[in-house]
Amino acid sequence: MLYEISLTIDYSYDAASDRARNILRLLPSNVAGVQQVRQRLLTILPRPDERRDGWDFFGNEMSMVAWHHPIDAMSMQLTAQIERFEPASLFDLSPPLEELRAEILALKSLAPDAPHHFLAASPRVALSPKITDYGWDCITDVGDGVTALKAVEAVGRALNRDMSFDPEATDVDTPPEVAFENRHGVCQDFAHIMIAALRGIGIPAGYVSGFLRTFPPPGQPRLEGADAMHAWVRAWVGKQVGWIEFDPTNDQFAGTDYITIGHGRDYGDVAPVKGAVRSAGGHSTQQAVDVIPLEDAPA
Repeated sequence: MLYEISLTIDYSYDAASDRARNILRLLPSNVAGVQQVRQRLLTILPRPDERRDGWDFFGNEMSMVAWHHPIDAMSMQLTAQIERFEPASLFDLSPPLEELRAEILALKSLAPDAPHHFLAASPRVALSPKITDYGWDCITDVGDGVTALKAVEAVGRALNRDMSFDPEATDVDTPPEVAFENRHGVCQDFAHIMIAALRGIGIPAGYVSGFLRTFPPPGQPRLEGADAMHAWVRAWVGKQVGWIEFDPTNDQFAGTDYITIGHGRDYGDVAPVKGAVRSAGGHSTQQAVDVIPLEDAPA
């Protein structure tokens, strides 16, 4: 599926900032076997005094920007054309969960994609006994000899059943333990809780940031800017299958409706905008996303 993507993030400040420095992770990249970027452009206004584009440890592209003069607003505009490939049929060649640890230990690589980086606690995802117990309960319901892939699916589907999507319940800094205790949250919370549960039962798991194509109600027109940035989970289920992606918010494996920006251990590794601004008073932000299949794009 070929998509036209547009994203606009606007910030406005009550008082002009005399210093601002940010790291932006907004540029989608090629992912072998998953997606190919045909074209892309990230425009930042006002134009930064400094801009350097590069890659982080996990291979995500990032733009490091800074302003040395006062600014009272900032706008980031991404346009891209991306082809998302149809995923291959997912055959369950993953080992039984009790054998996964041996496969992980047999891997000697510490490359960015190695599962070792995604098994321990990370800055935003602690190993919680309550969430770990929940993970074990999820796979117990499946039966004996559950495979690593089936364990991932079981945890993701259980979270979708037990959690309620509530954009008012949490914010970007809410710990997963709090969202889990209240059983309310947004896609970031669903992903963080699932990651904590999977790591707790011995499955390497990480965070994926990207876009999700949404569909209007039957008979209703698609609203411009109404699509969404989204978060889901990737998990390593053995050397034969490798990494798989599951979206607990929508109870499904990631497919052609998903476009990846980046991945990491948790949200902190792939935050779209991260940095510091020296200002006074408050600020406001607005965001608009369009994920348009090319056949639906305006001529």
